[in-house]
Amino acid sequence: MKNLVLFTFIMILCILHSCKDEKQPVLVDKQIVKTIVKEIPKKKIDNMITKDFVLGKFNYTKHDAFEKVNASHSSKTIYLNKNCYEAFKAMYEQAKEDGINLKIISGTRNFYEQKSIWERKWKKYESLEPNVRALKILEYSSMPTSSRHHWGGTDMDLNNLNNRYFEKGEGLKIYNWLLKHAKAYGFKQVYTEKTHGRTGYNKEKWHWSYMPLAETYLEFYNANISYADIIDFKGFEQAQELDVIKYYVNGISKD
Repeated sequence: MKNLVLFTFIMILCILHSCKDEKQPVLVDKQIVKTIVKEIPKKKIDNMITKDFVLGKFNYTKHDAFEKVNASHSSKTIYLNKNCYEAFKAMYEQAKEDGINLKIISGTRNFYEQKSIWERKWKKYESLEPNVRALKILEYSSMPTSSRHHWGGTDMDLNNLNNRYFEKGEGLKIYNWLLKHAKAYGFKQVYTEKTHGRTGYNKEKWHWSYMPLAETYLEFYNANISYADIIDFKGFEQAQELDVIKYYVNGISKD
């Protein structure tokens, strides 16, 4: 009799545990739909966007729409748009439950930070002709005023800046998890293989964009920015020759 009672008790515990495991993902999905990937009022976004904003010419550390990323989520001091960061934190927690550790290694970069990256590489390739020089840098780095990293932390680099890292071991697990789950939180890998007409930067498995904001910023950029705005850094003259707005700013995955 005692054995029967014990067996029954154990079976009930197993059923309860099984039900808990099955229901949890459903609850998480509902939370995502209701609170994370919700449409941000367009009027609210429009009021925040200016030419200087999309060109990266503002101080994000003092901007009301930004906050500093917690050290547990990043490898250094990084700022993100608050809406983007909320979505990332939700994604981070789900990834953690699944044994995946996401780490932000780059977020918002203003014009001057991007200029420093660009001009360092411009000097590195000084033996090349101007167009070839610019194209070499544009394999992975944007011209200042044309980077998605300017856009208020809609775009972030995760874990490692090398595609090979994501091809095996822990990196492959992270990448496969992102491919499966990131969309539910509003994130997309915008620099994929150059297929189906995609142009511009090489594939970047680490670069993920928060689309609920980024799509609106790109629309504003295309409507308001011209080559007269892409200036004040070494090699800026190549921007129009290479048509970086068409082939790089808009050279993202359409999938």
